[in-house]
Amino acid sequence: MRLTIIAVGRLKSGPEAALVDDYLARASQAGRGLALGPCAITEIDERKVRGREDEGARLIAALPEGAAVIALDERGKTLTSPDFAKLLADLRDRGVAETAFLIGGADGHGDAVRQRADRLLSFGPMVWPHMLARVMLAEQIYRAASILGGGPYHRT
Repeated sequence: MRLTIIAVGRLKSGPEAALVDDYLARASQAGRGLALGPCAITEIDERKVRGREDEGARLIAALPEGAAVIALDERGKTLTSPDFAKLLADLRDRGVAETAFLIGGADGHGDAVRQRADRLLSFGPMVWPHMLARVMLAEQIYRAASILGGGPYHRT
């Protein structure tokens, strides 16, 4: 199952970009034997977006056809890392070819994205900058692949 992060904003070179690249490369490697990956990113240029509804329309338009959609949203459900790994494994095992994760801009997702999403996922009650949310999501995808593969990265 391919994994795509579709995010508003361009991640400039720097520590966040290096972390995202590293975690997604690790996730792709760890997930290869698990039919999980490769992992990719699609960016929506926030300079071309006119409001939250336009942002939502652009996120939805960027979705791969037939993808399961998980939107990162403050109203979403929080999961433990093992539960997140189980979610990905369940989607893969149901024959889902691609899962897309949507990360909105500074104002969060509008109603259209929340309605289109198959699931809303939250990283907790705190608000995170969308650039750090990318890092956290990339790390959790890598952690999920490690959990599913029985690797040593995740310790309970």
